[in-house]
Amino acid sequence: MLNRIARFFKWSQEPRPAKESAHRARRPHNIFEAAAEYVAACVEDDEPRSDEAAGWVSPEALSFGVTELACRAVIALARERDEEPQRVARSLLGLPAA
Repeated sequence: MLNRIARFFKWSQEPRPAKESAHRARRPHNIFEAAAEYVAACVEDDEPRSDEAAGWVSPEALSFGVTELACRAVIALARERDEEPQRVARSLLGLPAA
């Protein structure tokens, strides 16, 4: 967990080139693409991929994107489980029900 947090705050001044198609390489990545790739890479414990995604946008933008992704994920799970978002969020973090 601490490694993921440390990787999140690690910021490279030089973004690494992405291995993508020519079309995607021509346009910059947006906040949500960076957040989705970063979180997926962290879940899969793929440090090079998470480092690359972290270089696509500023640390503040990545933080915003990750927060938005977390909110949407909790809402989707709450709807799927027919539970309150607070209960789902606490459950995902292993916290007792409030």
